Amino acid sequence: ISGRLRPSSGEVRLNGQRIDGLKPYEINRMGLSRSFQITNIFPKLSVFENLRCSVLWSLGYKYSFWRFLSKLHDANERAEQLMRMIHLGAKRETLAMNLTYAEQRALEIGITIGGGADVILLDEPTAGMSHSETARFTELIKEVTVGKTLLTVEHDMGVVFGLADKIAVVVYGEVLAFDTPEAVRANARVQEAYLGSSVADAQVGGP
Repeated sequence: ISGRLRPSSGEVRLNGQRIDGLKPYEINRMGLSRSFQITNIFPKLSVFENLRCSVLWSLGYKYSFWRFLSKLHDANERAEQLMRMIHLGAKRETLAMNLTYAEQRALEIGITIGGGADVILLDEPTAGMSHSETARFTELIKEVTVGKTLLTVEHDMGVVFGLADKIAVVVYGEVLAFDTPEAVRANARVQEAYLGSSVADAQVGGP
């Protein structure tokens, strides 16, 4: 979808326009952004500098020796706003490499939305987090993606049910269900595949 692999068949459309075959940066400029399961940030830049990089790209700025970053008021203001949104204001000057893992993931979310994309793709956004970190991060994702389309691949069913309006359950390449969270939760095939047959039996009054 994001252009890193070319599909062997079919079409990929974004807001009615075909995007299959386009380069990732071209798709990004059209309003789609993604994050990866492995954290992808600039480790030796501060939190603020990381966010400003994403904003500069979206605003179309080109780096040059004569342009002082401190004078780019629109980019700086947007980066400050993003920093507050992801609750890292107290870490403004902290190098990304010195953040906790959960903070690094929050920073990556900020970078992902910093370009102003309307469609956000997240790959296992809570992988490697503790239960409490997962709960907080799920709420953060909900906060920063209001008004946007969110597509995420996630194996933690609690996260899935906490975020999704529609859920596609895929097992070994087969789509078992594509429906609302309530309908998916009640689906016996999904229960058996992800929660075990004993739970499915209990749902229907079995032994």
